[in-house]
Amino acid sequence: MLWSLIKIVVFVALVAALTLGFGFLIENDGTGLAQAQITLMGMEYTLSPVMLVLLLIVTVIGLYVLFKVAGFLVAVLKWINGDETAFSRYFDRNRERRGYQALSEGLMALASGEGQLAMAKAKKAGRYLDRPELTDLLTAQGAEMAGDARKAEEVYKKLLGNEQTRFVGVRGLMKQKLAGGDTDTALKLAERAFAIKPKHGEVGDTLLRLQAESKDFVGARKTLATKLKNGALPRDVHKRRDAVLALSTALEIKDGDERAKAVEAAIAANKASPDLVPAAAMAAQGFIEQGRKRNARNVIKKAWEVHPHPDLAAAFAAIEPEETAEARLKRFEFLLRIKPEDRENKLLRAELNLAAEDFPAARRALGDLVETDADARVLAIMAAVERGEGSSDTVVRGWLAKAVTAPRGPQWVCDNCNTIHAEWAPLCSNCSAFDTLTWTNPPQSEVVLPASANMLPLIVGALEDKSAEVVVPVDEADVSADEVVETVDAEVIEDAETLEDEPKEDAAK
Repeated sequence: MLWSLIKIVVFVALVAALTLGFGFLIENDGTGLAQAQITLMGMEYTLSPVMLVLLLIVTVIGLYVLFKVAGFLVAVLKWINGDETAFSRYFDRNRERRGYQALSEGLMALASGEGQLAMAKAKKAGRYLDRPELTDLLTAQGAEMAGDARKAEEVYKKLLGNEQTRFVGVRGLMKQKLAGGDTDTALKLAERAFAIKPKHGEVGDTLLRLQAESKDFVGARKTLATKLKNGALPRDVHKRRDAVLALSTALEIKDGDERAKAVEAAIAANKASPDLVPAAAMAAQGFIEQGRKRNARNVIKKAWEVHPHPDLAAAFAAIEPEETAEARLKRFEFLLRIKPEDRENKLLRAELNLAAEDFPAARRALGDLVETDADARVLAIMAAVERGEGSSDTVVRGWLAKAVTAPRGPQWVCDNCNTIHAEWAPLCSNCSAFDTLTWTNPPQSEVVLPASANMLPLIVGALEDKSAEVVVPVDEADVSADEVVETVDAEVIEDAETLEDEPKEDAAK
């Protein structure tokens, strides 16, 4: 827009300057201000400024015509000498020049976001150039930019007929179907485009995502293998994604008769990527079902060395489900001594000591997490410790009230869109990105509480209502701190609302 305005201003300025200059010459014509004398064949000619300017214009036009006539005569001589295409080449040069000029202007319009202008320039270029692979592509891109999906689809279908432009047509149709939500057709088009150009990164990624969405994990693993073979995927990334697809295959098997296949798939996924927590947990569960407890221990140990996780602790507890709390604490030393300073390690040790009713040890196990990295789980454990040590209900309920508004801690979060998931999945439920879920703290709280919720610890700390006691389960290690928080959330908020509704004098009393 600004460039067009500048061109208009410059054009007007040039016209005004030429007009003023020509007017000046006419006014001073014959005054001898600027005259020219030309001697030609013994004759002397005196030219006024106006005549001199007109002579220059006529000379330029004459030279232009002379060169054109000379070029035409050269073409005639070539034709006489037997060059039958001399005339067509002479006229085609002008047509090509105009055609490529229109094509260039169309590309500039496309880059400027002017879809309709790009389509018009493509149509003009098509009249001069016999290059449909260029003009049709420009028309399709312009139609997409202008929002004319029907025209774009029509042009992309035309591109399918040319071997050189077939891939462009298939890819264009695939993107249109994806934009329209027709994933089934888009999947077929992606398979066709990938067959034409298996080294194309975008098409390969799109095909992999669509296959994973349709739960065609076998086909997705073949696509991964092809990308690895063509050098479009690093080997370590291939191993990780192949493990994710193998685990996805195992998770999709619901039939009890095929449970063995699911276990084999989970074990294969764990071997390919030992740090994949869901695969390790499922493989361990499969080993437990087969009575291979030692294998289950080793699988969990390898995964725990890379990334301690509550699911691994739950799988390790399932190896001996009937053991006492003291025996479980002793057996878990196998894991706890691996990464003693890890946050998950500290929380697990605290919960195991709670189950064994060793409350001072549970407090020591938390270390400085209450001051430096407190979340709902840490605060709920502190509430259980205070209850076990005989603290008053006021103290216990104060810790639980803090847990209501505290962060929920690490969860499965999509690295691409930050969506929080309750369970691990190969695809993000929001953006459909593949293998982007990471066990980490979300960037912001998933629950937005009112500002008054920050007063809950103070309100509950002032309560001395003994009628509703909070019982924190400590007899079983399998009861998580999150479940404790969920149990008391509603009760704490209800007590706070009751306090606000009481008359002021009763509250003071």
